[in-house]
Amino acid sequence: MKNLKLFLTASLLVSLAGCKKEAKTIDNKNDSLMVKKDSVALPEIHKEYYGIYMGDFAGREMISPEIGEEYEGDVYKRIALKINRITKDSVYGQSIVEGNQRPFRGVFNEAAKSFILDEPGNDKTDGRFEVKLNNDSLTGTWNAFNKTAVKAPSKKLKLIKKEFVYNPNFMLSPDNDLIDWENPKNFVEKYTDEETGKTETYTASKNRIASDAVFNINASKQKLTEKDLKNLRKLDMEIIKNSVFARHGYSFKKATYRNFFEQTDWYIPVSDNVDNDLSALEKENVALLNRFIKYAEDKYDSFGR
Repeated sequence: MKNLKLFLTASLLVSLAGCKKEAKTIDNKNDSLMVKKDSVALPEIHKEYYGIYMGDFAGREMISPEIGEEYEGDVYKRIALKINRITKDSVYGQSIVEGNQRPFRGVFNEAAKSFILDEPGNDKTDGRFEVKLNNDSLTGTWNAFNKTAVKAPSKKLKLIKKEFVYNPNFMLSPDNDLIDWENPKNFVEKYTDEETGKTETYTASKNRIASDAVFNINASKQKLTEKDLKNLRKLDMEIIKNSVFARHGYSFKKATYRNFFEQTDWYIPVSDNVDNDLSALEKENVALLNRFIKYAEDKYDSFGR
């Protein structure tokens, strides 16, 4: 009898423990469903304001020229604000500057047609956008949360709404600057004085320059061969390769590539990873270009700026 009581007591405890565990599982499921239900319960509004707004991101900071003293001046960068979702309570989206993509969340003032948008705050470049909507433009300011961590803690924005479209025909224009200003290299040159006949040496800073091949070769449309690439400069192949990623809206971290594509009207950075968007032809061409870039040489020349 004693053993029977012990057995029944143990069974009851196991049963209660099982019920408790099951109840906890059910509660978690209900919580999940409730969160999902709550998120669905907030209808999206003002979908007409969704999209990408691009333009100048300007602030004053200290500039260190190659020659001369450091001075304070205006620095203009390009920024994209992407508004993905607006509800009565919140606005969701992301900012993209110099390849740095940061999510933001904020609020929309319907009466004033203005947004207050906060980046997460866990990066030194994070801050608050306060912008006003006027038709298809956004104007306002950005202020860093950590004002001592960035060169320009306060910036002004002037943005225009743009629509991202992938088009394999997009190319750089012959009017575009094909000089890589970001990576100068010093060369030792010789100079012979005509009067004395004496030869002296001096150091000259030169920049990489691309050729007209970048206007004629399209790695998104034509299957490239070794013959197409073997006589190209390294910078030529870098531009041809990165044109593929630019067409898909890749946000470049390297200033060299940003500078080339920001000269165009069609380049709109929307993502920091577009690998899955590339076509089979593009992937094959990029792989071939990577092989040739590894061993290619650059063409350098002297330029004033």
